[in-house]
Amino acid sequence: MDSLITAAARALAAGDPLGALKRVALRDDAPALALRGIAMAQLGDLVRAKALLRRAARGFGPKEPVARARCVIAEAEIALVSRELGWPAKALDAARATLEEHGDRVNAAHARYLEVRRLLLIGRLDEAERRLAELDPAPLPPASRTAHELVVAGIAVRRLRTKAARAALVRAEGAARAAGIPALTAEVESAWLVLNTPAARLIANGKERLLVLEEVEALLASKAFVVDACRHVVRHAGTVVSLARRPVLFALARALAEAWPGDVSRDALVARAFRAKRADESHRARLRVEVGRLRTMLRTMTDLSATQRGFALAPGRARQVVVLARPVEEEHAAVLAFLADGESWSSSALGLALGTSQRTVQRGLDSLAAAGKVQSFGRGRARRWMTPPVPGFTTTLLLPASLPSD
Repeated sequence: MDSLITAAARALAAGDPLGALKRVALRDDAPALALRGIAMAQLGDLVRAKALLRRAARGFGPKEPVARARCVIAEAEIALVSRELGWPAKALDAARATLEEHGDRVNAAHARYLEVRRLLLIGRLDEAERRLAELDPAPLPPASRTAHELVVAGIAVRRLRTKAARAALVRAEGAARAAGIPALTAEVESAWLVLNTPAARLIANGKERLLVLEEVEALLASKAFVVDACRHVVRHAGTVVSLARRPVLFALARALAEAWPGDVSRDALVARAFRAKRADESHRARLRVEVGRLRTMLRTMTDLSATQRGFALAPGRARQVVVLARPVEEEHAAVLAFLADGESWSSSALGLALGTSQRTVQRGLDSLAAAGKVQSFGRGRARRWMTPPVPGFTTTLLLPASLPSD
């Protein structure tokens, strides 16, 4: 490897893409193309970066498997940043195996981190934790240790383990300082914002207040009877009842929880659950049936008592009944939650991350675009959607993952 290639590689490792380009911008050999591609990726020109890396991989040929594997990993990272979540995981796994076989532990570990970050994005936390447990960050350089701790913090945040997340971010800060790469330091600072900005609203006794993640964790660990509108479940004393597939029952539970310790009139419950402007006898009959179903589902946690004008919660041993709601409630909140990371997403990637069809996601995007809440660029398969983050809020609770049950 000649001196210019070595100098360019060192510049990239130090987070200086312009310095790298000064050395190899006019060269078209495979090593230079690979370094140019990585530099362009760091500068944000992902389309050009991908094209350069593919040219480099072809230029290396079958006799240089390590160099080709590194190009595959770089292209996979571009795909992750571009939110192309359907890229072939098998190709990344094969590249990682090649690097491990040839003793390149640092880049092999980076491939594993990319894999874990993808699993984290699509909500497969158990699998992400298993894959991460296979890595020992101790012998890795500071930049890789920073990536490791950021992934650990991301999983802990999604699990609502705020102490573990803070500890991981403290370690990430130290590793980022040791690496001396400004982009890594900025990424760690961005991760801290998730812990220190409001993540949910607490509704109780007719009042509302914002909660950060640490307060949400404390609430779910308390003895309060919680109607969780972030996950559409009801929680109390370690018991969790999901109403995610029963929207009418959840609407009734939330209305009763918001009114506690008072009751809710039958007409108000009909309007809330069935969206009927005027309640007739058929609506009231249906209400009795749905209240009976809700009483059965929550029988181990609370009772629903009939009052003269409607119904009320009787939570038994619970001294507090609260509703945990999203900081900003929106019909297509789950779509906005992903777009709020500031990256550009395709509708197919959003469908994969949300576990729903691309057509359903596209309808939501069209609705949000009509309201001026998202914008798109590109056409056809290259079309991407994005929106600036909601100021002052974190969207962790909107993303797909199971919150703790106790």
